[in-house]
Formats: sequence, structure tokens, C-alpha cells
Amino acid sequence: MRVLIADDEALLRDGLARLLEDAGFEVVGRCGDADALLRMVDARRPEVAVVDIRMPPNNTDDGLLAAQEIRRRHPRIGVLVLSHHLEAHYAMRLLEEVPERAGYLLKERVSDVAVLADALRRIGEGECVVDPTIVSRLVARKRARGPLDELTDREREVLALIAEGLSNAAIGERMYLSPKTVEAHISQIFMKLDLRPGADQHRRVLAVLAYLRAS
Repeated sequence: MRVLIADDEALLRDGLARLLEDAGFEVVGRCGDADALLRMVDARRPEVAVVDIRMPPNNTDDGLLAAQEIRRRHPRIGVLVLSHHLEAHYAMRLLEEVPERAGYLLKERVSDVAVLADALRRIGEGECVVDPTIVSRLVARKRARGPLDELTDREREVLALIAEGLSNAAIGERMYLSPKTVEAHISQIFMKLDLRPGADQHRRVLAVLAYLRAS
């Protein structure tokens, strides 16, 4: 998989590149500001861009804005946003407009190359991936009643794991459920959230987005 890395911290940028190259990824570019990121994506067309939220020129949310622009210009290019900050609204800003092929992880996750590699591959396949710490925080929040209240506790747990980017097999292993039972729970989730039959991958993304909106 072709990956581009954008982060204003040179040490993190280079360290991340080495980790990904050792894991079998092709790093097609590295840059340190949002403007260079957009130019490099246009020129080199990676499959996924790994982007820090806070980058020059303004050192606010320039990386997030660039990630949103990448999704508008290049719908087939995924973006994985990394942040030191646990902010659910950043995840929502990224996913609201184009939820497919997008992810948000805390930077502390990048030290676990298996987690990072799995997130990149899932994003490349069209899924969205949300940091499990954010998922846990959303679960704990009080919210108004909505479609998610129709889900059983077990179905809500399955949906939370989908939001973390887990496959059906991984959900089964985590919850000690058979593949058929996981599929049955997911079918019930789709039905209760009124997600019409279609591409299951797309419905998984829409289910995650409904989950984030309602939390």
C-alpha cells in the first residue's frame, strides 16, 4: 500500500516512515505542512495519507482541513488523522462529510505498528476507523433518545467494535461469538438503524456515522 506522511515533527514523521516501511508499506512522500501535503497528494496519489491535525501554516487545525480537502478532491484516497488530543468533534468533522476511507487515531497508538497497519488497510478498503478511546467516551455520554436506543446491549457493543474498525472475525474473537452470531447482530443493527440492503461495507460506515452522531 502506498502511504504519504504529513507531520510537522520531523522525528515522528521519519520514525513513522521507518515503522511503516518495515511493515511492508511503500512511503511515497513525507512533508511538514498542510500546503505541501495537498501538493504532494495531487502529484503522488497515495492510497492513504497519514495526517497530523495541528500543522503549519497556522498550527491550529490545518491538517484536518487538508484531510477534508483531500477527501473532496480524491474520493479514492483515504486519510488517517493523528492527534495528541482526545477530541470527538475532530473525528465528527472528518467523518460527517465523507465517512468512507477515513480514520482518527491518537498518536499514542502509532507505537503499536499492528494497530496502525490494520487501521491503514481498513481505511484503504473503504471503512472508517475511530480511536477506541473516543468510542468509549461516546458510549459513556448521556444523549437524547434516538435509533440507537432500539439496539440491545449486545448489539450496541458490536456497533462500538465496528466503530473501532474491527472485522466480523475480530468482533467474534473479542466477544466469544460465532461468525453467524456476529452476522446476525450486524443484520439487526442495520435493520434497526434503517440502513437499507446494499453494499455491506458502505452500511458499516453509515452505521458508525449514526453511532457517532447519536452519542
